Amino acid sequence: MPSFDVVSEIDRAEADNAVQNVMREISTRYDFKDSKSTVAIKDGAIEIFADDDMKLRQLREILQGHMQKRGIEPGSLDYQKEEPAAGQSVRQRVVLKEGLDKELAKDIVKKVKGEKFKVQVAIQGDSLRVSGKKRDDLQAVIGFVKGLKIDQPLQYKNFRD
Repeated sequence: MPSFDVVSEIDRAEADNAVQNVMREISTRYDFKDSKSTVAIKDGAIEIFADDDMKLRQLREILQGHMQKRGIEPGSLDYQKEEPAAGQSVRQRVVLKEGLDKELAKDIVKKVKGEKFKVQVAIQGDSLRVSGKKRDDLQAVIGFVKGLKIDQPLQYKNFRD
């Protein structure tokens, strides 16, 4: 019976490379000269430390650009609230979103079942398993899910006949 998985994953090595490229870029930029701004990845999240709000905004733009170059979509970056640090400096935490949370998974299952596709959809941890008798039905489900307005980037893996 053909099946595939709907997942939301981030390649950690690529995220780490993007953060290293950001640090390399800010060390060479003139507007960050004599700045204590840093970007580091810790515990599945990116810590941004900047001298002021303007530098923080610039660091976010640089980070998003490098993440996109590395194949990590902006929807998988969850920017947390800015926190004041010592003096005028600010700190922000960016969580890397991985896996489908329960509400999103239930919503996708409900919408797929509402379209009356001849498939079975099961929630398996932080992913969805879609199985059906025909390959064409599964491809129709992939097209339907891609058409949904979901902020989090999704991947379709383990397509088996």
